[in-house]
Amino acid sequence: MLNSAASGRRLALRAAVYQTVAVLLVALVFLTRDGSWAVAALVGGGAVILGGALAARLALGNRVVGAGTALGRLFAAMILKWCVVVLALALALAGFELPPLPLLVGVVIATLAYVMTNSIRQ
Repeated sequence: MLNSAASGRRLALRAAVYQTVAVLLVALVFLTRDGSWAVAALVGGGAVILGGALAARLALGNRVVGAGTALGRLFAAMILKWCVVVLALALALAGFELPPLPLLVGVVIATLAYVMTNSIRQ
């Protein structure tokens, strides 16, 4: 087997670490502007990281399943991830009135860090 669930879990953990570092760096940059901007960047990036962690947990379960079930779990995980992100963004914008620009920058940076992590072969 070339690609096991264990390697997928390791990749998800590595992606979460890189995403966290990238979001923290962006929050530090926004901290020079205002504290609420830094919090917004952390919330936006944190939503992507949390959604990705939940998606990885759902998609890469502990037991071996058939191809149809595995594909279904991947779709469900993707939907769960983006539902978490959208809910967090809605709460941050409407409930806590955080500034939208750093919120979206946090989401974009966390997503780009995920893509870059998955494109690196190790």
